[in-house]
Amino acid sequence: MNCSNISFIVNTCLKLDPGLRQKILGNWFRDHKSENRCQFRYLAVNPRYFHSASIVSQTHKDGITVLPSPQEVTHILRKNEFNKDFTTGSVKAYDSNQLASNTPIEDTRSEAQCKLTSGLLMGVYDGHGGPACAQVISKRLLNYIAAALLPNDVLKKYVNEPSRECLIETYNDRVELIEDLKVVYEKSFDKHLKQLSLETSDKKDVGASLEQAILQLDEDLSKEVLEPFLRDGQLNQKTLSVAMSGAVTCVTHIDGPHLHVANVGDCNAVLGTMTEDNQWFAKKITKEHNSENLDELKRIWNEHPESERQTVIRRDRLLGELAPLRSMGDYRYKWSKQILSDVAVPLLGKKAIPANYHTPPYLSAKPDIYYHRLTPKDKFLIVASDGLWDMITPLQSVKLVGEHMKGKVFFNPLKLPRKNIQLGDINELLLHRKESLKSKPKDRNAATHLIRHAIGGTEYGVDHARLAHLLSLSPDVSRMFRDDMTVTVVYFDSEFLRQYPA
Repeated sequence: MNCSNISFIVNTCLKLDPGLRQKILGNWFRDHKSENRCQFRYLAVNPRYFHSASIVSQTHKDGITVLPSPQEVTHILRKNEFNKDFTTGSVKAYDSNQLASNTPIEDTRSEAQCKLTSGLLMGVYDGHGGPACAQVISKRLLNYIAAALLPNDVLKKYVNEPSRECLIETYNDRVELIEDLKVVYEKSFDKHLKQLSLETSDKKDVGASLEQAILQLDEDLSKEVLEPFLRDGQLNQKTLSVAMSGAVTCVTHIDGPHLHVANVGDCNAVLGTMTEDNQWFAKKITKEHNSENLDELKRIWNEHPESERQTVIRRDRLLGELAPLRSMGDYRYKWSKQILSDVAVPLLGKKAIPANYHTPPYLSAKPDIYYHRLTPKDKFLIVASDGLWDMITPLQSVKLVGEHMKGKVFFNPLKLPRKNIQLGDINELLLHRKESLKSKPKDRNAATHLIRHAIGGTEYGVDHARLAHLLSLSPDVSRMFRDDMTVTVVYFDSEFLRQYPA
């Protein structure tokens, strides 16, 4: 689709009512995950947050639209990219990037190394109803998981230490919480640690620890609002904004050959595997919790009376409003009607209580837990928000990263394979490199490579006009065509996995 076609669709569809607009746009249309948006902005966020349309197209007096140049497009795409290399373990490196559609972006991500246990943690969080919940989860969840993974003896010693070191070493940490929220969250985390220290079992199951941490943090998001309110009538609008917004979550724990994934909502983790005949195979590890998942629909129907069969899922959404059928936060779908009346309605009005709200809770934060033992054939893992998966398939993403792996070696200078190499061999090596340079990718970062192709890709390659136009749309229009995108690509060390004991 070329630039003029996109312009025509945008200009025409903006004049239509939302329902008709969505039918016409089809796959291009990206509705909000939550139709009811109650944004409070009480989080102090690092100013590195951006909007993808920071370099916008300019219209001259004669009506000619000038799109961003290829260099400007690349600047937009690379603004949030990050990569990290490792010298030991099964993970060689990871690339990450984010591209906003909302202002501010509602996606977040976090990565960290456990310091008192082994294992690398990585999470992608796709917020809705505002960025607050996703931002808070990105700052807190990995600590909750690291604590849940501690052996009992280590945990008890840690709890009693007067000045405790951080349980994780974070990378590329961009979000900073305001001070009064930090105090609230530290108190909740202390309670979490003390509760964990009372457990008698010393053997830690990674999957159970992931589930326990997610559910405990989700419960704390509620307690931080309700306990002060029930105790002395105080209502903290900052903690309320977090509890009333929501986020879907996909978190991985990688320790040697052991890969665990915890998923709540509609983010996805996809494994890139090389087959015996050197073909790429995409193993989709997660299943989305949405209306396309029949098991998830059956679960919700079974949890509520038959009389609510027609109302609990309407328009493929929970209560006709929320697209993901599991999420963290979103206490608008979890608290009782009485609590919502007392806590939320005074600030948000009667719409704080969804229509047909009879038998809450309607929403769960319980994750599905997946385990995969990595082999030398497993080359990388892609974890991304649905902004990416709405645009490309798992197999397309794996092939793109596979091609990127092959081509990115040419970012490095040529190294001769041995000393005293003959001139004829050098010439052959250079000719091969010259031919292979045709596959050299534009971006060194694989997450950026995926985002570029997801937005601008065609069967013939990346269309610059399409890419430039979609990146230069204003926020209110951009959201109709694409969602926020957050992508993390984790590369595995095949030699380490080959030598790891069975």
